[in-house]
Amino acid sequence: MTLDQYRLNGSYTGDYSTKVENKFDKRYSILEELEAFASSVPEFRRTDKGNIRHRLADIIILMILSRASGCVGRADSIEFGRHNLNKIRSLGRPDNGVPSESTLFWVENGIDAQGMAEKMRDFAELFRSEMYKSGMGREIICIDGKAERGTVQGNGRNPDIVSAYSYNTGITLATEACKEKSNEIKSVPILIDMIDISGKIVTADAMSMQKDIIDKIRSKGGDFLIELKANQPSLRYGVENSLKKHRPLYSYTEGPELGHGRIETGTYLIHDGLDIIAEKDKWGGNMTIIESHADTVRKSTGVHSSEKRLYVSSLPTDTPALGAIVRKHRSIESMHWGLDFNLRQDHIKRKSAKAARNPDTIQRIVHSLFSIWRGRRKKRSDKAKGIAELMRYISMSFTRLMRFLSQK
Repeated sequence: MTLDQYRLNGSYTGDYSTKVENKFDKRYSILEELEAFASSVPEFRRTDKGNIRHRLADIIILMILSRASGCVGRADSIEFGRHNLNKIRSLGRPDNGVPSESTLFWVENGIDAQGMAEKMRDFAELFRSEMYKSGMGREIICIDGKAERGTVQGNGRNPDIVSAYSYNTGITLATEACKEKSNEIKSVPILIDMIDISGKIVTADAMSMQKDIIDKIRSKGGDFLIELKANQPSLRYGVENSLKKHRPLYSYTEGPELGHGRIETGTYLIHDGLDIIAEKDKWGGNMTIIESHADTVRKSTGVHSSEKRLYVSSLPTDTPALGAIVRKHRSIESMHWGLDFNLRQDHIKRKSAKAARNPDTIQRIVHSLFSIWRGRRKKRSDKAKGIAELMRYISMSFTRLMRFLSQK
């Protein structure tokens, strides 16, 4: 299916009857949905004037295909396009060759970063609703920020992009860029407004332990589990002092578990926040305190370490496996690590926050593609494959890449 076969009318979702057929009769391939996404990104160029040789959708598709094949910079993407030009043409791409590096630079800086991020959100929601199964339990939405270390702003700081990541499906649902003189505290409420969290569990680090954020999560029908640190000193130290006088309602140990070269055993003590938090009315309702004790042994060196953390949650004290929800928040940190290790995000140097955000959106889509592929596969061995393994496989030939993206 070529790009001309999509009738998008300015939006990604297109004709309702078409999507009903898509949902109930057959699924489109990953490539077809990528083409629909690329066609939906708002055009920023004056198409009625000048010499526009390359359609914006074709440039975006080239960027996605090259990133998925392990290319890092613009020069690598151009070389990828030249090497596979005849095969790319066979997909229905116009016969105008490969865009130059200056064209890619212009496109990366010219695309409306917020507009493309919104289209990514539509793309992500399509697959999230397909992949999320009722048997997965309550969906966990992890929220965290990531610094774009290859870009330095005028104030000397790296631009920060906050993302919402679905643990159950492995897909980045939405992103929001922090303003140059701001931080995650102002971006998280905007991000929460972008997604549906009703009936879901939102996890976040200590920076999100703010009254406005807690109130917004509650008002939208979601639950939360957020780490408690010294950025809320009266609450943190008040809870620590009260814990010395109270026995936990529940306690259990999980592990040992091996991961990332560490053997970790976790002990979790569950307390009723009504007996511990002095200003409970300020936070809008009942809260549960989770005291986490992690004992870790480095497999390579045998070095032993221990760590204590506190978490605050709106979930009832008798919620099963609260400790598992604590650990599942780390999935977004693993996703950020994957962006750096597999897609080399921190090696991409850009001169402005806008120019950094558009490649970030492309990379998050590429990262999600591997979760989508695994989610659509039936073989357990395929579902267990890691991103690095899959990237090595599809980068060996364009045929393998197309076979990967033709998964329905």
